[in-house]
Amino acid sequence: MLQQTQVKTVIPYFKNFIKKFPSQKKLSQASEDQVLAAWSGLGFYRRARNIFTTKEIIKNNYGNRFPNEFKHIIELPGIGKSTAGAIMSLAYHDPHPILDGNVKRVISRFLKKELDLLKEAELWKLSQEMMNRDDCFSYTQGIMDLGATICTPSNPSCSECPVNSKCLSAFNVRTVKKDRAVYVKKVIGMNLSLIQTEKSLLLVKNETDSIWKNLWLPFNSGSIKNYIKNFQLVANQKINHELTHRRLEINLKIYTSPKELEIKTNQTYKWIKKDRIGEYGLSKPISKVIKEL
Repeated sequence: MLQQTQVKTVIPYFKNFIKKFPSQKKLSQASEDQVLAAWSGLGFYRRARNIFTTKEIIKNNYGNRFPNEFKHIIELPGIGKSTAGAIMSLAYHDPHPILDGNVKRVISRFLKKELDLLKEAELWKLSQEMMNRDDCFSYTQGIMDLGATICTPSNPSCSECPVNSKCLSAFNVRTVKKDRAVYVKKVIGMNLSLIQTEKSLLLVKNETDSIWKNLWLPFNSGSIKNYIKNFQLVANQKINHELTHRRLEINLKIYTSPKELEIKTNQTYKWIKKDRIGEYGLSKPISKVIKEL
């Protein structure tokens, strides 16, 4: 959850996720819809799909027990070398180097080296050399926290740093403010139609490899145009939703239907009871609209 997302944003989602899936066994029994539902609103849904795929691998290949060897952990979807190293050090107390952005900054400053001039292989070597093998848990957690809270990109708190007496850059950290290039997000337009009866909502599963893959969405307006005559238009909303690299401009029409109609389509769709909508993975803007109905 912390990949590309801040701690303060993650905390309520993490607590909710752990409440729903408090054990490996409980998670192993979950459907992809249930995993996505617990993730709804957090974004970067590939991470949730990776969790589902990973727990299936663990269930089928490892007797439903999380593997305890680096070579097996790094093969799991969504887990790279640094994450695998953190798992080994924190969960199994088996020392392995890690190298996220915060750790790179701490290492380069501690040794007074220019981060921009260090190659990735050099950084991994330094991380390996600095690892505390007697207490890899405290070291790994500590260096991550140090970079996140004290040895920050700008205005580091050297006076509060517990290793300032050994740091070669202490109280003399050179921070370079880089000019950010102007980035123009790609705009994607979406025309959607949300159909509802008194007790249910008509949603379709997005099975294409695109934005919000495997989440439940309203039908594309064009694909349901032959049925519009059966529905009453009650609202038309314009929604702008910002993603990391794209901006979505959604034209959402909301209709009411006297009953649940059968829709002729090759897409997977459901009339979902409103009191069970929380069991399905929804995108943040669509979830917000549904809650306000």
